[in-house]
Amino acid sequence: MSGAPQFLALTGPTASGKTKLSIAVGQRMPIEVISMDSRQVYRNMDIATDKVCAADQARVPHHGLDLVNPDQSYSAGRFAREVRGWVKEIRGRTRVPVLAGGTGFFLKAVLDPIFAEPLLDTHRLRELRAWLRTQNRDLLERWVECIDPDRAPLAIQGGPQRMTRTIEVALLSGRRLSWWHRASVPEADGLQGVVVLLELPRVEIDKRIENRVLRMIERGLIDEVRALMDAGYGDEAPGMTGTGYREVSAYLRGERSLDQAIEEIRRNTRRYSRRQLTWFRNQLPNSTIHVDATLPLEDQVDLVTAAWEAGVRSHLTSKQVRTETIS
Repeated sequence: MSGAPQFLALTGPTASGKTKLSIAVGQRMPIEVISMDSRQVYRNMDIATDKVCAADQARVPHHGLDLVNPDQSYSAGRFAREVRGWVKEIRGRTRVPVLAGGTGFFLKAVLDPIFAEPLLDTHRLRELRAWLRTQNRDLLERWVECIDPDRAPLAIQGGPQRMTRTIEVALLSGRRLSWWHRASVPEADGLQGVVVLLELPRVEIDKRIENRVLRMIERGLIDEVRALMDAGYGDEAPGMTGTGYREVSAYLRGERSLDQAIEEIRRNTRRYSRRQLTWFRNQLPNSTIHVDATLPLEDQVDLVTAAWEAGVRSHLTSKQVRTETIS
């Protein structure tokens, strides 16, 4: 690490315990949490996103929650810009910013900021986007793999919104989005961070997903989705494309039984966790700290705090060496 770590990141697949760990770390260190979850930015979408509860928000200050309505888009670029502001403010309060969540491309945008995207013809963009909203996920995945194979794993992991953007830029600019990332100047310098990856065996991930889906139903997911639909948010709304919402929407429209919807949520969540694992394996920095998420919570906290302290110490030591060399 060439500079002082400016934040601590806790990431990992769905149901690996990132939220619980971040709250526990907050009892050991003076931190403020920045949600690194592309779905928790949406208002009134709490259950399927497993948004941190009010009690835990009261224990540890949180940022990045409830930023936009379900019919609004929220990009990785916007996340990175807002994170830079939050990190500066949190560090100014002599606290540690902790980015907690499993949205890999959000973390990537903080570590390696993206370019200022090209301007696209507004009329053509509106028509193309309207058409893409009518297409199913499998078709979007095939298009992305064909149009921009280098970016396909990241785009697919990001869901319909990320895949749609990849297709739009390629078709309307004449250049693949991956080309723009390589050839364009980033909009800002990346932030230095200590990245911690929570790891679980796949069988344990699947078990936790099974339990999480059941809890979501028990907590009132059906009523939450019904309220969103009654408020006018349909399947084309960016927030409603998330797992849990589109399956329950189909159930409420009478297109499948509740048991079928629940099984689809389980299956789609498992698929998403596999995409997360692939992304983590290929995209996280080599300096990432790996933590066994099956360990007792206190042991995980010990490892995380030690990783942060080691990162800070490493910078101070290298800074001292440079100072002594110059003097």
